[in-house]
Amino acid sequence: MARYRGPRLRIVRRLGELPGLTRKSPRHNYPPGQHGQARKKRSEYAIRLEEKQKLRFNYGLTEKQLVRYMKKARKIKGSTGKVLLEQLEMRLDNTVFRMGMAPTIPGARQLVNHGHITVNGKVVSIPSYQCVPGEEIGVKNNDKSRKMVELNLQYPGLANVPSHLEFDKSKLHGKVNSVIEREWVALQINELLVVEYYSR
Repeated sequence: MARYRGPRLRIVRRLGELPGLTRKSPRHNYPPGQHGQARKKRSEYAIRLEEKQKLRFNYGLTEKQLVRYMKKARKIKGSTGKVLLEQLEMRLDNTVFRMGMAPTIPGARQLVNHGHITVNGKVVSIPSYQCVPGEEIGVKNNDKSRKMVELNLQYPGLANVPSHLEFDKSKLHGKVNSVIEREWVALQINELLVVEYYSR
């Protein structure tokens, strides 16, 4: 299945706040559909599935990509859930979003895809590129790219730049200082349930 391109507020109503997917807030705070207001008892499987779907939709991943990240996280030493979140947060599209250069992760993905973002001075057009500490993220040196990012910086998606990143708004230049810490992950999620979902 390809990336989700449908109505985003439906997803937000069903799964709760997803800061990377949209900045809009729904008018109703119950799930969409005919039975949205009828309270149903959810099974354990449904709860784990919902947490997994939050990750998928917030970071704009396909199921296949998320499974691949999960397999990689299992091989790395440490808590699998924490490693998974670190990998997703260190993606280039998410890093651009967290620096405030785009209002949402899909917006950041588009900036990267269209070749407006540079890593260490070279244009990188792969949104899933894994940023590592020490890398410098910038904007391509042309008027169109700079104007787009300057416009986005007036209305950033999230107010605060996390501690592992630094960004200079005047130069449109940022740096990855370290790997993100768990408390700076903006998405409200229980990553252990995601690990349990894939362990079944």
